[in-house]
Amino acid sequence: MSVSRAHSSGDRTDRDGRRGVPVQSADVSVRTVEPVLAGTARALISARGLVKRFGDFTAVDEIDVEVRPGEAFGFLGPNGAGKSSTMRMIGCTSDPTEGTLSVFGMDPVSQGRQIRARMGVVPQQDQLDTELTVEENLVIYGRFFDIPRAECRRRAAELIDFVQLTDRAQSKVDPLSGGMKRRVTIARSLINNPELILLDEPTTGLDPQARHVLWDKLYRLKQQGVTLVLTTHYMDEAEQLCDRLVVMDRGRIVAEGSPRQLIDQHSTREVLEMRFAADRNEASAAIVEGLGERTEVLPDRVLVYANDGEAALSAAHGRGADPESALVRRSTLEDVFLRLTGRTLVE
Repeated sequence: MSVSRAHSSGDRTDRDGRRGVPVQSADVSVRTVEPVLAGTARALISARGLVKRFGDFTAVDEIDVEVRPGEAFGFLGPNGAGKSSTMRMIGCTSDPTEGTLSVFGMDPVSQGRQIRARMGVVPQQDQLDTELTVEENLVIYGRFFDIPRAECRRRAAELIDFVQLTDRAQSKVDPLSGGMKRRVTIARSLINNPELILLDEPTTGLDPQARHVLWDKLYRLKQQGVTLVLTTHYMDEAEQLCDRLVVMDRGRIVAEGSPRQLIDQHSTREVLEMRFAADRNEASAAIVEGLGERTEVLPDRVLVYANDGEAALSAAHGRGADPESALVRRSTLEDVFLRLTGRTLVE
């Protein structure tokens, strides 16, 4: 039997603090005015009792959301939770069925064009023209915002450098890797100097190295004062990027707070993971029941939530439990989701 200890990304340095509010300018780099304390700024996005129905199906069910300038805000949940439907309403491409929604203090239904002019969007699926070069994709997209062609080229060059694709600027998009295409999509979303960027599952399908590159670029944007709103079903992504987030399930918000707050509120300090021989999980879970605050039985392992995982493992051995392997780790957002919904994020 092997025993190891791991630590989650929840140990990262807290990045909360003062952030600036971006101002539109001709420059591609975001400039800021006096920073504001989190919680004191007027909400950039405000939703009250927001509902979205498709026939008899309610995709979003009376949610309240407030996003402040300069923060990274996340919607966490499984497929079908209502995340993308919410993002489409914020992005002015789908009208709410009920409730109120304002973005930049404006109504997305009647003032969608003005809102979209100040917003960048990174869709779940890249919508690049694969027959055009990287630079051409950015320049043509910039023309949709009535930006002069010469200015589009200047901004495109700076953005391509920002996403570290200068050597690919004149390359066709089609042969680029998935990670490179995602970086092109992010660069394109910045061509209009947006104050707000919506990112729908920004790293789905990317390898770990490409995901970390994109995380760094998004964090740099947040440092410049850009407000980020993203959906994801990757727990580590939410922990790395989000200042605050909501957990959605079946169209409703079931929890809200910073990643650390949610873990502290809904889980224990540590989790003991034990793997047993085939078909022994249920019987073994009964043996270790009561060693922590609660026990979860998953298809491949048994989880014991306890403030001292090593003590729980020792007690499990004392009861005759004989796991093939054991791991003691810090609690993560996945544990929070299991507690709140009883399901994993990828179901």
